Amino acid sequence: MTKRKSKSTDAPIPTAPPGPVTPQIIHNPMKIKNGITKPHRFRPGTVAMREIRKYQRTYELLIPRLPFTKLVRELAYEILKEEMGDNSTLQFQASALEGLQESTEHYLVKLLEDSNLNAIHANRVTVQPKDIKLARRIRGEK
Repeated sequence: MTKRKSKSTDAPIPTAPPGPVTPQIIHNPMKIKNGITKPHRFRPGTVAMREIRKYQRTYELLIPRLPFTKLVRELAYEILKEEMGDNSTLQFQASALEGLQESTEHYLVKLLEDSNLNAIHANRVTVQPKDIKLARRIRGEK
């Protein structure tokens, strides 16, 4: 039997730049550029799928309460001002605002689901405004 000779490369081993030593475990030397390791990056879509699963498991509202409440009050005030005049006031119960927000989020989620189906049908991954317009048109909205 003949012994195999070990292959040795004459390439220099990468070293860290001079300065304070930071404890880094280098698993793959190919990730080194000028002695600095690249940060870990997930493949495209991995984080998005993780977020989708996270939000599908939860039941809390996704739109922040305060901005939604301000928008509802502003729109209601504009409508009231057109109908009744400037000196009218409005008050909302907390449960009414919560119900409005739940129904709004439900509507938006369903609209985006339909828009996503339209984009997939067109052999695309990205939802475009024309997908949302088509979804609304199929539903019979404006």
